[in-house]
Amino acid sequence: MTAHSGYPSDLSDERWQLIEPVLTAWRAERRSRGLDIGRPPEHDLRALMNAILYVDRTGVPWRYLPHDFPPWPTTYHYFACWQQDGVFAQLTGLLRHLVREAEGRDGEPSACVLDSQTIKTSANVPLADQGTDAGKRIIGRKRHLGCDTLGLLLTVLVTAASVSDTAAGVTLLSRIAAAHPRIRKAWADAGYRTTAIDHGARLGIDVHPAQRPPGVKGFTVIPRRWTIERSIGWLMHHRRLARDYDPPV
Repeated sequence: MTAHSGYPSDLSDERWQLIEPVLTAWRAERRSRGLDIGRPPEHDLRALMNAILYVDRTGVPWRYLPHDFPPWPTTYHYFACWQQDGVFAQLTGLLRHLVREAEGRDGEPSACVLDSQTIKTSANVPLADQGTDAGKRIIGRKRHLGCDTLGLLLTVLVTAASVSDTAAGVTLLSRIAAAHPRIRKAWADAGYRTTAIDHGARLGIDVHPAQRPPGVKGFTVIPRRWTIERSIGWLMHHRRLARDYDPPV
């Protein structure tokens, strides 16, 4: 690995200090279970996270990582392990708590917002893993998101684009209820219909489908829902998320 040049996507010292204890504890726990037997790990955890953030922000394939990052197979291995071991979910929860407390909120939310986004897929994604969003006339996959009322991520579910919001909403609500038992109210797109509403009621969550004001055409800000639409806009700043290039692993 050549000397690191530094990229806009790199973690600042302040941001690294927030997440470093989680990654260090993960590595120590793996070694205690004998999963990293042998010589000490060669690559710095911060360098590995910076490499993952570079892929996310720029959208380059893993094999195209610049040589001043750790080798791409190593970087991808850590990415896959962190995903499988729940490290990214843990980091998301940690940062969400910090932001909520900084805003004067309770660390755990009592309400959430649901919505979805359809993303086109590339030619290398098998047809069996895609679907057609009939409403948007897009072939691809769909991200179903659950956020708190600040727009901070609670859970995400990726499906074929043909899966309805209502069907995915049942899974989203189940995940949210299990991980965030304080939540008692959810605002959702109008596509979340009776099945999701009834399922939410069984979980103790009152689901409110958002409705456009009568007679209004074109774009309009819908109360409560705008927070998750803003979050979806944030996602689109990251080229890796703007189009789905990867088949399931």
